[in-house]
Amino acid sequence: MSADQFERPHDLGFRYRVRKGGDVEVTHQGRVAATLRGERATGFLAEAPDPSAPEAQQLMARLTGNYRRGNERLASRHPRNRR
Repeated sequence: MSADQFERPHDLGFRYRVRKGGDVEVTHQGRVAATLRGERATGFLAEAPDPSAPEAQQLMARLTGNYRRGNERLASRHPRNRR
C-alpha cells in the first residue's frame, strides 16, 4: 500500500479522462479498465464530476466490474448460487 493511500483511504486507484469525441476512459492504477461512450459517458460525467470523491471511486469500481472483494467465497456457498 502506498503512502498516498494512507492519506486518502477512500481512493481506490481509479481515474478518468475525457477524450476528444466525448468518450470517457476509466483507468485503474494507470491501466485502462473501461471506455464509456455516448449516453453512458455523459451520464457518468453528470454523476461523477470529481474523480477523487469516494462516491466517484465506487461508481468507477462498479462500472469496471472491480467491486467484488472478499465475499466471493461466501456467496458461492449460498443456496441460490449452487450448481
